[in-house]
Amino acid sequence: MHIAMVSEHASPLAAPGGPDAGGQNVHVRALALGLAAAGHRVTVHTRRDDPDLPDAVDMADGVRVRHHTAGPTARIPKDRILAHVPALARGLERAWRADPPDIVHAHFWMSGLAALGAARDRRLPVVQTFHALGHVKRRHQGEQDTSPPGRLAAERDIAHRVDRVVATCEDELFELRRIGTPRRAVAVVPCGVDTDAFSPLGPAMARGDRPRLVALGRLVPRKGVQDVITALAGVPDAELLVGGGPAAGDDPSDDPDLLRLHRVARAAGVADRVRFLGAVARDDVPALMRSADAAVCVPWYEPFGMVPLEAMACATAVVASAVGGMKDTVVDRVTGLLVPPRDPDALARALRDLLADRATTTAYGAAGRDRVLARYTWPRITAATEAVYQQVLDDRRSAADSTHTVREAG
Repeated sequence: MHIAMVSEHASPLAAPGGPDAGGQNVHVRALALGLAAAGHRVTVHTRRDDPDLPDAVDMADGVRVRHHTAGPTARIPKDRILAHVPALARGLERAWRADPPDIVHAHFWMSGLAALGAARDRRLPVVQTFHALGHVKRRHQGEQDTSPPGRLAAERDIAHRVDRVVATCEDELFELRRIGTPRRAVAVVPCGVDTDAFSPLGPAMARGDRPRLVALGRLVPRKGVQDVITALAGVPDAELLVGGGPAAGDDPSDDPDLLRLHRVARAAGVADRVRFLGAVARDDVPALMRSADAAVCVPWYEPFGMVPLEAMACATAVVASAVGGMKDTVVDRVTGLLVPPRDPDALARALRDLLADRATTTAYGAAGRDRVLARYTWPRITAATEAVYQQVLDDRRSAADSTHTVREAG
């Protein structure tokens, strides 16, 4: 099967950790590699954000990344890409005319717009993964939401026009139903984790005697890192390592989120117990997780949440906010603790209780590893995604056969 993936702002070649680079980059990369390992040919189409990028990069056997010029050949915030979606659609249309895929899988709503525009004349089947829904973002961010005005209407339209929507968790299925997506049009397939790379076995980052908490991800306000820092005031002696933000060599003073979090740490009186690591290389994340007593992930909302899975795969206990996909992945008082979002006091109580009982922390970590192995390995996720593709193709063939039969009868 030739599978075309469209991921307009999240290239599988980009390192996660920047303002618009995170779980989607990881997901697209791992899924493409998994599908190629299963014998498929995968082409990932993304926007050129650097003039020096080649037209195509062979990421691995069976996986090629195609860069399309659509707007400035520079990094721009994803919320400014909408104006360039028609150019991306034209690039996709040219590519698919020369090398048509069997199925298209769009990631994020603007990718869906481009994919549907390019697939229309060739009648290619399209599968959509949103990764985040605009009405959920608007609900939680209010006036701080920078999404283009037409996003909510576009997502409703995409959900009704594609052959299938792949939701990553039950919470997303609920939200899709709220905007009128028929249940039969949605398949639930979670994200996965590389259980070889993320494992209890391997080196751990050096540490001292203090209990260690780790928060990893983008530093934008909705990720809730400020709540972890504030809660640390109620967790005596513990240290917090924050991974994310500027890369080595970047000027930290250019990152407003990092400066904001430094101010939060000083105001909470915990600046001496918070260490900002900057961007953590992907290969270094497992060692960071293994060094922690607990990984803390408390966003205001989260479409899925890769970090808790990665911590669980390393047999590290998790404290997470009870939102989005984390309500599926983290089993409260089995693999970790779930807390209300935006509640530093409740978070501090949960962390104190957890760190006071080493046996429970260890048990949560072991149970988390077992849960990941049972449900969230990439081979399982790849097979489930393949099944969605095959069902879409079977439905298309059935519909074509029915139409042919009706015409013959007429």
